Amino acid sequence: MWSPDRRWVLLGLGALAACGFTPVYGPQGGGSKLLGSIALPDPEDSDDYAFNLRFEERMGRASGPYALVRDITVNSTGLGSLADGTTTRYQLTGRATYALMPVGGSEVLISGRTDAFTGYSVTGSSASRQASQSDARQRLMILLADQVIDRLLLDADKLAP
Repeated sequence: MWSPDRRWVLLGLGALAACGFTPVYGPQGGGSKLLGSIALPDPEDSDDYAFNLRFEERMGRASGPYALVRDITVNSTGLGSLADGTTTRYQLTGRATYALMPVGGSEVLISGRTDAFTGYSVTGSSASRQASQSDARQRLMILLADQVIDRLLLDADKLAP
């Protein structure tokens, strides 16, 4: 006897096949051509380093044929405060603007922008505050790198074979 849950799953799979869905890393998907083929700029600070580290973890280290040009901005906003006005919680908002180009070229193949946010508390010593802030910035760079990768993979079929 088939349960109703199985029928819905099979119906959903049939609908995906009928609409032309192809996995990003599948034979017809465009994601495979980006793996190990996107060169990143050298990091200038710890944020760039964390972004590059996460990007290379997922996409592999490469020297071309594509280069990713990116601009990352981070803003901090105080959220929680005590009666004396001391801020106890901060929110970091990050924005990554990116463009994928051929190495040595100026033609933009894929471009976009993505936003993410994270937060941290500042209770305790100044050392724990610095550790919390550093950890939050690293988490933010991981979020931004993951979102940039996802957008690149979704648009990879626009690249010439």
